[in-house]
Amino acid sequence: MVLFSLVATHADIDLETVAQLSNGSSGIAATVLSGSPAVSGAVVLATCNRYEIYGEAPNTDDVEAARAALVAQISAKSGLAEPLVSRSFSTRTGPEVTRHLFAVSAGLDSAVVGEREIAGQVRRALITAQHEGTASSGLVRLFQAASKTAKDVGAQTALGSRGLSIVSVALDLATDLSENPDWSAKKVVVFGTGAYAGATMALLRERGCTDVSVFSSSGRAEGFVATRGGTALDADSLRPAVAAADVMIGCSGSDTRVEADELAQVRAGSAQPLIAIDLALTHDFDPAVGELDGVELLTLESVRLAAPQEQAESLAQASGIVKGAAKAFEQEREARSVDSAIVALRRHTMDVLDAEMEKVRARHGCTAAAEEVEFALRRMVKQLLHVPTVRARELAANGQQDDYVAALEALYGITVEQPGTAAPAAGQAECPVDHKGLESA
Repeated sequence: MVLFSLVATHADIDLETVAQLSNGSSGIAATVLSGSPAVSGAVVLATCNRYEIYGEAPNTDDVEAARAALVAQISAKSGLAEPLVSRSFSTRTGPEVTRHLFAVSAGLDSAVVGEREIAGQVRRALITAQHEGTASSGLVRLFQAASKTAKDVGAQTALGSRGLSIVSVALDLATDLSENPDWSAKKVVVFGTGAYAGATMALLRERGCTDVSVFSSSGRAEGFVATRGGTALDADSLRPAVAAADVMIGCSGSDTRVEADELAQVRAGSAQPLIAIDLALTHDFDPAVGELDGVELLTLESVRLAAPQEQAESLAQASGIVKGAAKAFEQEREARSVDSAIVALRRHTMDVLDAEMEKVRARHGCTAAAEEVEFALRRMVKQLLHVPTVRARELAANGQQDDYVAALEALYGITVEQPGTAAPAAGQAECPVDHKGLESA
């Protein structure tokens, strides 16, 4: 089995394109899995500045077909032409996949280096894939190892120790732009009830802001404020709340957005300035909002440019942890890849031994002498298998597991069945989630 990933991030393309690519991202994994035999598993990681798909293919030759299937589905969902979609994604395979995901989870590849939200987004991406039945056992191990690496970076380095995040940097920018930096005196309207909205509410509380109203076009505001505080808004109460607001923060990324002319009408009688913070990848606020008198617009690009640089020593230490963890994961994965070959060799050898012992029993019966012969032969076989087993692990650590498998086939005629090529029921048994139970829930 081969790991691969398609990666589109703020580092390579503009955020608008990332947003367009991620339209319909929730159904991509399941659709491709059901329609392409080249994809054995898939996990989608979609955040405010990245859209990444991690997959597993039966073998190296299937990666290109898997990529083509994913590009076709993303094109269909987003409405973008396939050539543009294809150019927007860089493709990684093998150890590069591991190194990249571990760096992402640890916050090393973020607009705000060391940010804390991304680790949670990586965990939620895996949980979602497990619930949808698209996470293969190899991807589960990969994402779990990435989350552990993020924890190790957080515990062993000073990276992100100031609690920096995209939200916190955005609020710092808003503070700098405000005539009055006291958040306890501000009226804030938050759009959305997702993870970023939750992080925003928590940071607003930390800064002393108590007058917070929440609007959700999907009607989830009541439940959201019940656990996080604030006042829920509906379509009728939204307009007066925005008219009186000092700050409005977009975290929803919904299909409906605040248009510039609409905001101008709502704010026509308002004298105080308004800071609009748009943290949604697909824009909660019309970009023309920033051209209105008395309105300052902060976007994800503003945050990226304003994000402070972490200390070089902490960054180097974190990078070392990520590099070491990725190497250890790959070594374990390579060692695991020869398990089937080792099992096949042992089964072949023991089958030969059992056949010979049947001949001994047929001639001499179940005598003490026959038992002694069997004991001696099994001990000898165990000793003979020791060196080939150790050698298999050594070759796997050097990436030469295919040579070992080829040698077994050439010398003994043993055909090694790799994990994931068995019947569907066996593959399902490896998955840690009971999908039938989820479907009936």
